[in-house]
Amino acid sequence: MSGQSTTRTVPGSRDPGSRTGQRLSGLAVALGLVMFLGGFVWGAVLYRPYTVPTPSMAPTIGAGDRVLAERIDGDDVRRGDVVVFTDTTWSDLPMVKRVVAVGGDTVSCCRDGKLEVNGEEIDEPYLSGGTAAEFGAIPEVAVPKGRLFLLGDERSGSLDSTAHLTDAAGGTVSRGAVQARVDAVVWPMNGMLEAPTGFEQLGALSSPGPLRTVAALVIAGTVLILGGAAYGPFAKRAGASRTRTDAGAAGAR
Repeated sequence: MSGQSTTRTVPGSRDPGSRTGQRLSGLAVALGLVMFLGGFVWGAVLYRPYTVPTPSMAPTIGAGDRVLAERIDGDDVRRGDVVVFTDTTWSDLPMVKRVVAVGGDTVSCCRDGKLEVNGEEIDEPYLSGGTAAEFGAIPEVAVPKGRLFLLGDERSGSLDSTAHLTDAAGGTVSRGAVQARVDAVVWPMNGMLEAPTGFEQLGALSSPGPLRTVAALVIAGTVLILGGAAYGPFAKRAGASRTRTDAGAAGAR
């Protein structure tokens, strides 16, 4: 006997590191699928996409822009919200406007070029720079309970509450007509709408919906799926390479 030990590679044996890599790869893909599908389903349940066909909400939302709007109850609408609603006296199609006054408020325009709600001048930074809040006078309107007064951000060409002042409802729309609240412009990718801080002096503003969280889940899930799928073959090749190296070293002894 020579006293030398012989190391033999068992056919089909796998490197432990390779097996661990494969497990991690599968775990990452599985977790990624859960996050991606969960985020996608959550978003589909909460949000609806709309295309705005006119420039009446410019520059906040341009003609042809695609928006995501969170499904909400009309009772949750607050001043400054950009909402999607349908009122057959205005149009048979969904419309997008900004709520500037709610039931119990008085609204008028314009002294010093500013909208007034409950006697308070409202700062409206979402209007085009240098644009007055209204091109025509709005007499003081008392908004009935359960109703809303809405304006477009492009005041010169928006068919909004000012165009319906002579209607029976005095240009107001029922809260029940609201279908959703716009959270973001997604095409082009302008992102989340800015908070209408000019209305804070009149009461609390609406909190943004969970769109950022939904998007983060979908993106993180996609990264995990792609990363895990790519890491699996890499770990397998690395394990095979180590096995060949170890076998060659053993054969040389």
